Amino acid sequence: MVYWILKQIFIGPLVKLLFRPWTKGTANVPSTGAAILASNHLSFSDSIFLPLMVRRPVVFLAKQEYFTGHGLKGWLTAAFFRYTNQLPMDRSGGEASAASLETGAHVLRSGGLLGIYPEGTRSPDGRLHRGKVGVARLALETRVPVLPVAMIGTEKVQPIGQRLPSIRRVGVIIGQPMDFSEFYDRAEDRNVQREVTDRIMRQIQQLSAQEYVNMYAADVKARLAEEAAQRRTERPPADS
Repeated sequence: MVYWILKQIFIGPLVKLLFRPWTKGTANVPSTGAAILASNHLSFSDSIFLPLMVRRPVVFLAKQEYFTGHGLKGWLTAAFFRYTNQLPMDRSGGEASAASLETGAHVLRSGGLLGIYPEGTRSPDGRLHRGKVGVARLALETRVPVLPVAMIGTEKVQPIGQRLPSIRRVGVIIGQPMDFSEFYDRAEDRNVQREVTDRIMRQIQQLSAQEYVNMYAADVKARLAEEAAQRRTERPPADS
């Protein structure tokens, strides 16, 4: 009920009025039944714009840190994510990540729409990065179609580190459902999971027209942070 009120009465109308989002391919979303919306990830606001443009409720797997903040800001952030149908995703790997994926699988087995960012984190440089195989595991284990999604221009609305969004028009493109039934009997095969994930990323790249980088976004983010730290240490001291 809270989700519907926020989407239809409060957040939805305001966002549409201010940002005038355009859409393409929303008819590709099935009116009933389970499916995965696999999207590129350019901005914090992606998780707001995409669900607003889809008529059916979308449950997103969001990074766990959004639900564990401290103080008033942390509480408000966690409340916002819970009330907008988002579930915590542990990205540390191993059993914790597997448990998070099982939560997503439950959504799909219940016939819902699940949103996921195969890159695992926001793009640190605007490019599209290598996808993690969790999206393939979910699709193969639950035997549901995958809809590739491209968010357009959201990195200009709210770049990494910017708290308040800038008013700019954004777009959402939803591609045709991808059927991976040929691989259902090999759902646990790591090579198959990689092949399925790469196919999904290629479709996202075609929709978004982003440059593709065959590296994980988290690794690129870490490298950029290291380079920034090195530049700071090499910077000559200011004249006294």
